[in-house]
Amino acid sequence: MKKVEFFFDFGSPTTYLAHTQMPGLAKRTGAEVVYRPMLLGGVFKATGNQSPAMIAAKSKWMDGDLKAFAKRYGVPYTRNPWFPVNTMILMRGAIAMQKEGRFASYADAIFHAMWVEPQNMNDPQVVGAVLAKAGFEPKHLLAAIEHQPVKDELRANTEEAVSRGVFGAPTFFIGDRMIFGQDRLDFVEEALRSQNQM
Repeated sequence: MKKVEFFFDFGSPTTYLAHTQMPGLAKRTGAEVVYRPMLLGGVFKATGNQSPAMIAAKSKWMDGDLKAFAKRYGVPYTRNPWFPVNTMILMRGAIAMQKEGRFASYADAIFHAMWVEPQNMNDPQVVGAVLAKAGFEPKHLLAAIEHQPVKDELRANTEEAVSRGVFGAPTFFIGDRMIFGQDRLDFVEEALRSQNQM
């Protein structure tokens, strides 16, 4: 089956926008979307990159760009006043929920709390409330993210991303081809469709 690897971090608003488009892309292309949690802060540190939030002019421009794409996609988007957020707990949670087969509903809940109805996801109590509302058991999840295999997999994903040339999120791989940014989803779809002709 065709697949696209989707390296992501919940702390990226462009990743949220890309996430909203994945079901349609998968349906149109017949491809499996493989979510690869990584720690964007680790990627930035390893590559010398930094969040657009750290550059005032870029941050101001990007806010308008995000709103324009949300309008184009027909999805809600609200700037998170607590941005940037330390996402280590959230990303470990993504790994843990992948292992338990509950990733899709977890991802939807976290993206919603980050970029639709923004909450202070730096606060563990807020994270717990968000998860409880979505039908998760916060204590179970907090225990799961402390498991060494979960920590190791997130670290390994992040190191693999950097070794493959990733410098930001979202980043997509179709085979060896890397495509960066939610504004290039047409290239992702084009690459997947071209596999039909091979």
